[in-house]
Amino acid sequence: MDKKKVQQINIELDEKVSSGEYANFVVITHSPAEFVMDFTRLLPGVPKAKIHSRIIMVPQHVKAFMLALQDNIRKFEEKHGEVKTPGHDSFQEYGVKPPNDNLPN
Repeated sequence: MDKKKVQQINIELDEKVSSGEYANFVVITHSPAEFVMDFTRLLPGVPKAKIHSRIIMVPQHVKAFMLALQDNIRKFEEKHGEVKTPGHDSFQEYGVKPPNDNLPN
């Protein structure tokens, strides 16, 4: 039986990052080599939103991230009930429209 070697890593969380960054909106773009996720906050009555965090990942890591999110959402819903989401066109449901001509990257 072939056992995979598992590497244990220590992950540090410094004080500045530990407070987190609130985001209620993300714009996702991609190229053949990477996905770019720009996280921002939309505030009522403010027509402009500043990107507070940009995460860039290769497609394989994005897919692993998606699977981890799906697993955690399933666990969350088992404990707390279904998470309700807006309809298919979530931009419209939230009353916002991203720019047609230029995205942040």
